[in-house]
Amino acid sequence: MSIGTSVPLPAYTIDPAFMAKKAEELGFESIWYAEHPAVPVHSTSPFPSTGGEIPWTYSHFTDPYIALARASGVTTKIKLGTGITLVPERNPLLLAKEIAALDLYSGGRFLFGIGTGWLREETELMGGDFVHRWTQTREAIEVMKALWTQDEAEYHGTYFNFPLVRSYPKPAQKPHPPVILGGHAKNVLRRVVDHADGWLPNRITPAEVETSRGLLDSMAKEAGRDPRSISISVYGQPADRTIVQALLNAGADRVVVRPEHVETEAAMGEQLERMAEAVLR
Repeated sequence: MSIGTSVPLPAYTIDPAFMAKKAEELGFESIWYAEHPAVPVHSTSPFPSTGGEIPWTYSHFTDPYIALARASGVTTKIKLGTGITLVPERNPLLLAKEIAALDLYSGGRFLFGIGTGWLREETELMGGDFVHRWTQTREAIEVMKALWTQDEAEYHGTYFNFPLVRSYPKPAQKPHPPVILGGHAKNVLRRVVDHADGWLPNRITPAEVETSRGLLDSMAKEAGRDPRSISISVYGQPADRTIVQALLNAGADRVVVRPEHVETEAAMGEQLERMAEAVLR
């Protein structure tokens, strides 16, 4: 079973090196960090899961790439994921280099979970085009894939336009780390098939996983892709064996369970042990 764990908020109160090392020792397959770089104090964007105000914890993320680099240095097996990277808020030429370096030095363990974001004010203050954020993200994916796979790459699009450049190092995974697209937009499965290597949904039921797995398989075949090359990683689930197994039985390839926030590393270690006992043993 591929069962990972994510990091609770506030994300900076537990050392990523401690949490990743402990998770690897217990047998978790992956560890995932999310991001919100700068959350506006005042916003009219509704919080996705409730439709209400943004919880205070959404200003308490850490930088996922610094955290995963720290986690990489004390582990050897556990996969290192972003759940998610807000692609419209980052420059893809810089991001491609960060990812390639992390993947290279970790021995090919990076999982590139991505999304386009829901917080309009944050996207715009970071320079993103919120209305057309998927188009911007698609171009960014194309830019990064070119930089990862070509000795010399150029790109001429609406958002990114540059002549031949060289970008090194290259990632350890070939042709590149898996691109795993999050979200529940009506076109998300088509976008996964066209541009990504997997889907990263949250707030999803086993029945929805089963239906989506069937649609992905059919769409992949129509596009000339092997359906087995497209993964489903269900994100942010409770550490409940029945729920995890139902999601895997429905067609998920990976389930990421979420811990709750605790104040100390000792308490986090104990919580991870309980979670491992619940879903891995």
